[in-house]
Amino acid sequence: MSPMIPLYLLLALFATILAPTSGEPVGVCYGMMGNNLPSKPDTIALFRQNNIRRVRLYDPNQEALNALKNTGIEVLVGVPNSDLRSLTNPSSARAWLQNNVLNHYPAVNFKYIAVGNEVVPSNGGGDVLPAMRNVYDALRGANLQDRIKVSTAVDMTLIGNSFPPSAGEFRGDVRWYIDPIIGFLTSTNSVLLANIYPYFSYIGNPRDISLSYALFTSPNVIVWDGSRGYQNLFDALLDVVYSAVERSGGGSLPVVVSESGWPSNGGNAASFDNARAYYTNLAARVRENRGTPKRPGRGVEMYLFAMFDENQKNPEIEKNFGLFFPNKQPKFPIAFAGVREGTAVERCCLNRDDDNM
Repeated sequence: MSPMIPLYLLLALFATILAPTSGEPVGVCYGMMGNNLPSKPDTIALFRQNNIRRVRLYDPNQEALNALKNTGIEVLVGVPNSDLRSLTNPSSARAWLQNNVLNHYPAVNFKYIAVGNEVVPSNGGGDVLPAMRNVYDALRGANLQDRIKVSTAVDMTLIGNSFPPSAGEFRGDVRWYIDPIIGFLTSTNSVLLANIYPYFSYIGNPRDISLSYALFTSPNVIVWDGSRGYQNLFDALLDVVYSAVERSGGGSLPVVVSESGWPSNGGNAASFDNARAYYTNLAARVRENRGTPKRPGRGVEMYLFAMFDENQKNPEIEKNFGLFFPNKQPKFPIAFAGVREGTAVERCCLNRDDDNM
């Protein structure tokens, strides 16, 4: 082990050794909008060194997919919004699937295909469901519809009512868009992908939302919704989505949190300490497998946003969501996978000379 590894990383490793719990692996979103980022192979190697077992790609970057071959890392791959219109043509959808999924499968461990990300219903929303259906039909033609699930990623702007969580509901003016999508996801035994950011909820209403509630640091229940008590905002927002899905006919359709993060610079409440608190506490909560007050005991699959700071994004705050600096050093220690009693130790954020431990 390198003698230069900071003490806090050693303490994180020690905590990981002692931890008896096990839960969902914590995924990470791999954005590439930077001119100073490591190569794709080096980045995938960094995933492996830090035991990151799930990755979200926003487009089928061929170099990244080649680097992911035979790693076992589960992949959520995206269809860019700019490609949605073309995929409303069945033959184009088959060609997209062949070029970007089938040509790499099974060496690449695909889990989900996100057909669009945060599509605004009034701007291309009509293309999403036809594209989803065509990609699903192409998967079915390859007999992979049960192995790789088709979905789309939505954000919280589609929510109309968000308080209390049990009253969560999609906006009336987007029901024409989201209800048929939820029906499709239910019929295909898929999941809804949701990008959930307590950060933006907090900075939008700091008068009514405390920072401790947003950062998982409140010592007590802050919000009661009948018999359900909420000690953190993330759980409340996820339960809002669960409630909205139910009201749109989705029943117990699973929700995968396809993005969540906190910036370390560039805006209100964006600091290194706040980002560290959010990411480490959220990752711990996922690993504990506690679920939410509405769906207790059900593991929450989620992807932290994002792997690196990305200096080509705008506005300024969007540049600072990275878990790692572009030089591959971690901003703070995060255990990405739980450990069980009596099993081997999982490495946590040790990426310099860590193979010499």
